Amino acid sequence: MATPIEQTDDLERALRALTRPEWRGLPAEDLIAMYRVMYTSRMIDDREIAMKRQNRIFFQISSAGHEAVCVAAGRVLRPGHDWFFTYYRDRALCLELGMTPYEIFLGDVGAAEDPSTGGRQMPAHFGRTDLNIVTSSSPTGTQFNQAVGCAEGIVRARVSGLEDRLDSRVPNVKPDEIVLVCTGEGTTSEGEFWEALNSASTLELPILFLVEDNGYAISVPVEVNTAGGSISKIVRGFPHLYVEEVDGTDLLESYDVVRRAAAHVRSGRGPALVHAHVIRPYNHSMSDDERLYKPESERDLEAARDPLVTFGAYLVREGVLESHELESLKAEIKDEVADAADRAATRPQPSPESIYTHVYSPDIDPASSAFETEPRFESEGKPTTMVDLLNACLRDEMRRDPTMVVFGEDVADASREEILEEVKGKGGVFKVTHGLQREFGSVRVYNSPLAEANIVGRAIGLAVRGLKPVAEIQFFDYIWPAYHQFRNEVATFRWRSNGAFKCPLVIRTTYGGYLTGGAIYHSQTGASLFTHTPGMHVICPSNAVDANGLLRTAIRCDDPVLFLEHKHLYRQTYNKGVYPGPDYMIPFGKAAFVETGDDLTIVTYGAMVERTRKALAKLDRAGEPVSADLIDLRSLNPVDMDAITRSVKKTNRVLVAYEDAKSWGYGAEISARLADELFEWLDAPIRRITSTDTFIGYAPSLENASLPQVDDIAEAIVELATW
Repeated sequence: MATPIEQTDDLERALRALTRPEWRGLPAEDLIAMYRVMYTSRMIDDREIAMKRQNRIFFQISSAGHEAVCVAAGRVLRPGHDWFFTYYRDRALCLELGMTPYEIFLGDVGAAEDPSTGGRQMPAHFGRTDLNIVTSSSPTGTQFNQAVGCAEGIVRARVSGLEDRLDSRVPNVKPDEIVLVCTGEGTTSEGEFWEALNSASTLELPILFLVEDNGYAISVPVEVNTAGGSISKIVRGFPHLYVEEVDGTDLLESYDVVRRAAAHVRSGRGPALVHAHVIRPYNHSMSDDERLYKPESERDLEAARDPLVTFGAYLVREGVLESHELESLKAEIKDEVADAADRAATRPQPSPESIYTHVYSPDIDPASSAFETEPRFESEGKPTTMVDLLNACLRDEMRRDPTMVVFGEDVADASREEILEEVKGKGGVFKVTHGLQREFGSVRVYNSPLAEANIVGRAIGLAVRGLKPVAEIQFFDYIWPAYHQFRNEVATFRWRSNGAFKCPLVIRTTYGGYLTGGAIYHSQTGASLFTHTPGMHVICPSNAVDANGLLRTAIRCDDPVLFLEHKHLYRQTYNKGVYPGPDYMIPFGKAAFVETGDDLTIVTYGAMVERTRKALAKLDRAGEPVSADLIDLRSLNPVDMDAITRSVKKTNRVLVAYEDAKSWGYGAEISARLADELFEWLDAPIRRITSTDTFIGYAPSLENASLPQVDDIAEAIVELATW
């Protein structure tokens, strides 16, 4: 039988379990739990600041002032069910979703056991596969298009009936899962924010944008960053976009608003945006001093809105906690945070040699013999163009893999399906994707907006959700808006998450000059900017059969691939080939010997292969024959240095021919490696034949002067062979 004291305790617990309308249907236990997470987040901030001053951690950026709306969002959404693309002030969100203070501190100290990054990124770069918190990065705004791609993947998987047929490392698609993407108000000035809103609204995607507006982008006030000072007022014109504004320091009001917005999205009625006004009572980071640009009066007003103060007082006022219970709870949390910090500080950092782990897939090696298959030519097969064999590969792979989607600018036959029977269909500027939409439908083959970062960012999100995106950037010359996504996102995704996340995708793009009239903006090369980036493969075939086999390898490998298709080679007769069958693959990093000889090694790729072959033939006809190993690299990263080495040790002379400008180009790296590794085998200087360090002109006289011609190559061959 319970004692009177125990009976009193039971009664108090029962009373606290009751809800009131003003508590938004939440029981008292939930209110206490939410306050616990808010206070834990703040105490982590304070502990991190102390540890940074003691040189026990190396960077700190706070989440102070954002706790209420983050906890509200975490309470409304479902970890491991919904998907989360966070930014650096979302600690309270991640704690509410299930991360622990100990895990946060493991990231702070750069421990090998850090579940978010394994010590590879700064603190506050959250990621947990089991919670669907997608690995985040430092660039502001790159998360928007990725989140849209993830939401798009949800919809396309459902429509295609692929809910349980995605990549085996990715959870099945649930009937009502949605995506949350978070940002500060400063990042809404980035172009990718508007690209993402445009796509989310156009496609009516299940995505919720949470703008945590603390009034400052570091020191820049919101009225300077945002026209009119309110992002929610500006975006209300987007069709299908549900918009609400809220005091993000009010936990219960935030809970109500986020709950309504999430319900709207979950019901399939399109995207939503919640504009939450929060505060930033601490500096932007420990590298910043807000007193330099924020007056004391403004800081006092922020302090009065501090959600830790206001909600703590609310709990006492509502009788949810007594004052002494609140203080006891705070003390308990402080002790828990201190203990977590101390335990994390003892954990070892990653070993130095681990820097090489997870740059590429540890499980699937596209340079291995598994990707070396024999062609199965049809008995009466006729030679056909690179365009045709690229198209054949895409068809084969879409038939083989129902998760593969093809999209980009102009890739569909017609965006308006109702007119397909009236038109021949576009299928890309060069017809590489012609007919794919007719066979596979508009869910799997579709046009994108004219926005390159949007294409690549969405491809990342689609890959994260378990689809296989093969996207097209129409011209290499216009790839640069997407370079941010390539360099900081695509390439780093696997490594920065310590192997927890990956984004296997293929980005196809047309490349190069020799067009007569291509000029500056339709003749560009520049592969070195991508081969210079670890974490992605770069491929550049010179003929139709190689293009077919290499593209199939690109699609079936588990890493991101940039696939360069030289425009000049698309319909040449000299590089035609017979269809090699639906399983023909060429390993990456395996060069081809177009010709063999003993006098000279010529290393080249792309359109320069045929020009170099013609130069050798011209010399032969002129009675000045040079016997050369003509090496077609095919794969630029990885590169077949073994083949080059064998050849140079035989010929002792090497010419590197490439279409890019001479200085700091791809061939410069090949030359440097040869000088480093094979100096004692060389009987002559390494020679390069390249484009000029200028641009490609429109007039044929200018174009010819800029690009290496057959005569230029022949002259270089003779000079080197006779040196």
